[in-house]
Amino acid sequence: MCKIFFLLIFILAVVTCGLASEKALLIDDFEGAISGGPEGTVDFGAGGGSSVEVSAATDIKYSGNQSLKIVYDALPGGYMWVARGFDLDAKNAAWQVLPQDIQWDKYNAISFYMYGSDSKVRIAFDIKDNGNEMWRFMIEDNFKGWKKIICPFNEFFARGDWQPNSADKNAALDFPLKSFQFEPRPEAKGALYFDSVELLSTL
Repeated sequence: MCKIFFLLIFILAVVTCGLASEKALLIDDFEGAISGGPEGTVDFGAGGGSSVEVSAATDIKYSGNQSLKIVYDALPGGYMWVARGFDLDAKNAAWQVLPQDIQWDKYNAISFYMYGSDSKVRIAFDIKDNGNEMWRFMIEDNFKGWKKIICPFNEFFARGDWQPNSADKNAALDFPLKSFQFEPRPEAKGALYFDSVELLSTL
């Protein structure tokens, strides 16, 4: 009787874990080559005196073989971006999953893992929607080690400082999303690490 009880508990745990895993969809883990340029796997750049470089980090990683390392110098009046997804200048920056293959109505948040150093730097996490409008979620490096950052879609706001010329600017977050990007905000200098970007259902 006791063995049957523990067997049922084990089965319930397995089923529960299976159901929980169905509520997350991994779209990017930054595995493979990390490079810039027109044929690159990451779309990144900077202006206004700021600078940014990206590479693969094998020493600091959350999962897999590597994470995305961003070395940045964000100056007042400057800007930068580090993007992955579709319709970017870097042809090979695509996610693991095509946007049109995702059932977006099943998810209400996007998340990623970030390695913090308690630097207090503020980081903008932007997403580009189906109408090419840019939406922003702000975070702060106020912790140490790896942390899962959850960004509910209803807490993003349309960027008022800049939008692409092609943006429809309809103030509605239109799915499917096309890309995401990171931008350390001025004035700050250092390195950041990111890993495992997922869509989540937190309902």
